[in-house]
Amino acid sequence: MQGTLSEIDIRSILQLIALGQRTGELLIEAYRQPIVTSNINASISTTLGSTSEVYRAAVVPVRELWGGAGSFWFMFFRDGQIVYAADSSSSLRRLGDYLQRYKLRLPIESFPDNQGTTTAPEYSYLWELLEKRLLTPAQGRSIISGMVKETLFDLLTLHQGYFIFDIGAGLTPQLTTLETEPIVTEVMKQVQEWKQLHPHIQSPEQCPIVIDRERLQAFLPENAFKTLDTWADGKTSLRQLARYLNREILPVAKAIYPCIQQGWVQMPASVPLDPHQQRLESSLAAGVRPQVVCIDDDGAIGKMIEYTLQAHGYRVTIIQDPLESISQIFQLQPDLILCDLVMPKLDGYDLCGMLRQSTPFRQTPILMLTGKDGFIDRVRAKMVGATDYLTKPFQEQELLMLLEKYIGLGEPNI
Repeated sequence: MQGTLSEIDIRSILQLIALGQRTGELLIEAYRQPIVTSNINASISTTLGSTSEVYRAAVVPVRELWGGAGSFWFMFFRDGQIVYAADSSSSLRRLGDYLQRYKLRLPIESFPDNQGTTTAPEYSYLWELLEKRLLTPAQGRSIISGMVKETLFDLLTLHQGYFIFDIGAGLTPQLTTLETEPIVTEVMKQVQEWKQLHPHIQSPEQCPIVIDRERLQAFLPENAFKTLDTWADGKTSLRQLARYLNREILPVAKAIYPCIQQGWVQMPASVPLDPHQQRLESSLAAGVRPQVVCIDDDGAIGKMIEYTLQAHGYRVTIIQDPLESISQIFQLQPDLILCDLVMPKLDGYDLCGMLRQSTPFRQTPILMLTGKDGFIDRVRAKMVGATDYLTKPFQEQELLMLLEKYIGLGEPNI
């Protein structure tokens, strides 16, 4: 089953999976901008609840996407019920947020180094916590329920994109399953109510900040004021606050809404810069040009990238041996990493996963260079932490646009 969200909406897709009692993985990619195509002639033939389901739809090629990869989401199902869900930006930080409600911290260092080799590293670490008895099964089920609702909240507002349902054995081991239709209905109501909070509150990722403590304290009950005064620091998002409090995002937003209307709490449109971005901006302010490392065993590709980027004012280091690249990357501390997907000894998936395990490179943009044009490959790259991708062969301007997006312009050599 595959197609575009202009042909069928997310809720209908989920209903088909539930009615057909499907087991497998639903992958969804958002378009960066609306796609204009003249050759989409889809035919859909569906037998509800039957194992002989056929779904045929035109597939929009990757090259028609604007500027490379969009945002990805993935959901696992067993017999039509939801097992787990996340988006491509979900990291162990999300799990760490959920653990705060149980006064737990995520002991990442004590766990196997498997983040780069599993489809759902967050789910794997959750199981590690359960096996080490740091978390009870009931707590684990509560966390998964929250993660699924978060993911559905975002998906049910999505109207442009591409999806594919891959029938398979399902995600194992399995802690719980959630009935699809009731949870979708619940979250859909939240999405509809959320729209009423616009324009004062627009995104779950906005970070509230207290502006007038005295009036806020006079307005709120003591416990509510203490909570908001502690977390509304301009760095903690509404979604994180809901995780910490073990609450749904909608009631948390509704509770803060009157305070925002009165001007006692503000909702900045953007989140604070991450440490990598802060370091990059400091370097640029000091006149230091952005540093790029490219790992590609193809010497011709490396030379082309080196020539192009140097001509546009970037500092560039080309590395052909992926095994040797690791030590050099730690020495150079680049602002951005270009990494070929298919290489001998160590492929791009594994290398990206290893770098994301290291604190210095958890926020560094990693762009995958790949000759593959498959949706699954893009999703897998996102799951190991890739920031974006560029499909070979690519034009010089495509490469420069991505670098400008993530680390800004170099200084062209004149």
